Amino acid sequence: MFSITVRDHIMIAHSFHGEVFGPAQRLHGATFLVDATFRRQQLDQDNIVVDIGLATQELGAVVGELNYRNLDNEPDFAGINTSTEFLAKVIADRLADRIHKGALGEGAKGVAKVAVTLHESHIAWASYERDL
Repeated sequence: MFSITVRDHIMIAHSFHGEVFGPAQRLHGATFLVDATFRRQQLDQDNIVVDIGLATQELGAVVGELNYRNLDNEPDFAGINTSTEFLAKVIADRLADRIHKGALGEGAKGVAKVAVTLHESHIAWASYERDL
């Protein structure tokens, strides 16, 4: 399996519901490094997984929809604990939608999987990987 990874970041505010979250039940900020990995069995006709420039551009567009937002105020996330794991899935699903719509070019149709990792810090991160 071949892969490429591109990186961006987001800064969000949110709060959690449930005692398991302790002080994070209060509104707080989070800054995440966001890695998006694209995987495929065979390289395309240009011997690439996907165009890195387009992958970077599309990841930037997806995280731009979340950046500098209080997720507690976003209708898509009403009543949802926007955990790191949950946000990794949201970003992966939105990237998958863009691939299906052709935003990463015709060659990207051969991408088999997309994985998103959100790094909360240098010692903790969460990922979500999905098939296309």
